[in-house]
Amino acid sequence: MPEGQQPAFRRVAVVGTGLIGGSFALALGRYFPAVARVGYDRRDVLARAMACGAIQEAAGDLSEAVRDADLIYIALPVGAAIESLPAIAASVRLNALVTDACSTKTVICRSAHGHFRNGARFLGGHPIAGKESSGVEHADADLFRGFRYALIAEKPDSDPRVQQFAALLRTLGAEPDWCDAETHDWAVGIVSHLPQLLSVALARVVQDESEETGLPFTLAGQGLQEMLRLAGSPYSMWRDICLTNSENISRALDRVIQALDFLRTHLSSRDLEKEFRGANELYKYLNKSRQ
Repeated sequence: MPEGQQPAFRRVAVVGTGLIGGSFALALGRYFPAVARVGYDRRDVLARAMACGAIQEAAGDLSEAVRDADLIYIALPVGAAIESLPAIAASVRLNALVTDACSTKTVICRSAHGHFRNGARFLGGHPIAGKESSGVEHADADLFRGFRYALIAEKPDSDPRVQQFAALLRTLGAEPDWCDAETHDWAVGIVSHLPQLLSVALARVVQDESEETGLPFTLAGQGLQEMLRLAGSPYSMWRDICLTNSENISRALDRVIQALDFLRTHLSSRDLEKEFRGANELYKYLNKSRQ
């Protein structure tokens, strides 16, 4: 879809105008300025979203926000997103597409199935992009550019609304990646949720080991800062993720515990070199794939 071309969605309701919702709205405004953008959130958040140009209208009522929208983009924590589904289903247009940006998919897709059986279509989604800082003040129209965007649907999906949304994402710079909800939650449990919890655990160890002299913290280099970047994410962003993907996260933590036990028992063994080589190869692969 070329830049500036009018998409199939003429009015978009962004439910939750924080980092993700605000970034999506800013990107829409850049590439599709003719699209009307209305936001729903707390009054203070909406004021900031209006001030930065993410949205053009602010709705104080959820039903009012979604009533005339062709596309409803839910960018709330997964618990709040699930709670919003009945009200959205009761007011949404029959031909609208409803999608979410939550980090876990199984629970919300299962819940949405009970609310969107006929007419409006629900499409689970998850942009594989973000920042450790939340809030619309950190929103960025380029946030999704160069990253994958998980869509919970079969490929190809014959629903034109799904294809139109996928085309819109490509215009915003994201690459749709199709999978089922269970596979998604298993995968992100390993590559997203596990790194977050490892960063939190590392922060706890550093805090517990630090003395009144400041050691060992005063001898920390850039490596520790890089390892602790994710520790800057607030619990409010992760509470519902842990609640709705606990089984996959628990399994991932078990695998890390096994890996750490192996390292501990092989500190004086050449087997440690093999682990480093494998880690080096993965790191180089990730760097190459991001270029």
